Amino acid sequence: MRITRFELFPLGIPLKAPFVTSLGTLSEVQSVVLRATCDDGLVGWGECNPFWSINGETQETCLAVGKHLAKTLIGLDAADIEGAHARMDRLIFGNSSIKSAFDIALHDIAAQAAGLPLFRFLGGTDNRQLTTDYTVSLGSPEKMAADAQNIVRNGFPVIKVKLGGTGDLDIRRIQAIRERIGSITPLRIDANQGWDPDTAIRVLNALADRNIQHCEEPIPRWQFMEMRRVKEASPIPIMADESCCDHHDAERLIALGACQRFNIKLGKSGGLFKARTIIALAEQAGMEVQIGGFLESRLAWTAAAHLA
Repeated sequence: MRITRFELFPLGIPLKAPFVTSLGTLSEVQSVVLRATCDDGLVGWGECNPFWSINGETQETCLAVGKHLAKTLIGLDAADIEGAHARMDRLIFGNSSIKSAFDIALHDIAAQAAGLPLFRFLGGTDNRQLTTDYTVSLGSPEKMAADAQNIVRNGFPVIKVKLGGTGDLDIRRIQAIRERIGSITPLRIDANQGWDPDTAIRVLNALADRNIQHCEEPIPRWQFMEMRRVKEASPIPIMADESCCDHHDAERLIALGACQRFNIKLGKSGGLFKARTIIALAEQAGMEVQIGGFLESRLAWTAAAHLA
């Protein structure tokens, strides 16, 4: 089961509507798809969606770095996923997005070789119901309220709301949404690093009675030393996203007592292997996790669903 060939393909998919966060606006998905072939004929597929403002990668950089990663992994036993990560990390620092595509493809091959669906290969069972939220992009309070109403009509059990503008405007956005959809459907809010610590504390306290499950990344990722202060002053649980990429970040945030939850994304962690390490650390610390993602196609999202 030695790897004999890797092929990288650019994938572009226009979005039906712009995806808007405090980090910017996206109107098209630019991903990279990976096909790995072994000497026994097994083929594995992976995908990544580089998110410029979060992991510092683009489709172009992924294609370029991916060629170097492919060279260092040719001849490796596809089941040696830990060894593959050691080789990739020794070759180049960071670049977690393109590394995740290789990781997913290797897991695909290893699970096939074991004759198991991926979730069973990872040690999971099929006794858990998976649910997903749907995101309201950043916009005017009126537009966001209308979008939230459409999401409720489409049957989603939870709504995720992008925030991260001025504090008062964000409060009005949530008020408008609640006036339109009522108080029953729970919300998850995500500031994408858009507030300073004092603004975060003020906004989160103002939204205490709005049935909000958690707030993702309220302050800039480099201010992680301030996260605990925000957490302790907030009536809403804090979830680390951009500040929690790999297991080293998770260890640091746990040691600091910075948050109650992690948002794990394969494109941040470098794939399933390191994501499982984060999950183990969170379990030991009594923390909850969410399996999130960027704008991948169903290929990478299938891997994320198996992890969940």
